[in-house]
Amino acid sequence: MDGTIIDSLPLCVEAFRLAVEPIIQRNVSTEEILAAFGPSDVGTIRAFVPDVAESCMDQFVHHYRRLHPVMCPKPFDGMTDLLDWLKSQKVPIGLVTGKGPRSLAVTLEELKLGHYFDAIETGSPICANKPECLRNILHKFGISPEESVYIGDMPSDITACREVSIPIYSVTWAKTTDVPKLQVLHPDKLVRSVAELTSLLRENLESV
Repeated sequence: MDGTIIDSLPLCVEAFRLAVEPIIQRNVSTEEILAAFGPSDVGTIRAFVPDVAESCMDQFVHHYRRLHPVMCPKPFDGMTDLLDWLKSQKVPIGLVTGKGPRSLAVTLEELKLGHYFDAIETGSPICANKPECLRNILHKFGISPEESVYIGDMPSDITACREVSIPIYSVTWAKTTDVPKLQVLHPDKLVRSVAELTSLLRENLESV
């Protein structure tokens, strides 16, 4: 979701900052927040305020919802067209995200994206769990890794897919994407636009 379908990392960081800073009574840098990413948003909050994580999470969701229309008003250009086309071709679409269920629900509601996904796996508050989530999606769809492709923008997406033997297309259209880190890990494809991704997926489907 974040950085692939929507440009939401700045929104996530700002909502974390607004939720955490009043409690710890100091400024929190973007680098500090990003360093705590891996677990879901609850896990990220626990890294700063473990004793009041649940109430702080309420504040995070409040700010995330309030700022969403301003900071993340729509998906990346061309993304809904791509999702519409995949649905028209009856391609099952799974969503694997490090977001927790509460913030994901806000995004799905705000941007009306929920109907696109046939299966959804969210992040764990304890640790990064993407390989497990990928296996769960494959099981739900009854397909092998070779019959699927994962599309993501993070280096951790590449390592998770390698663990599960799923082909990985790394996308670079979010301003926050670290392209050199992706290149070092050699994804199956490095994709620089939604139009390029659409062409690749059309080629894949035609070859089946």
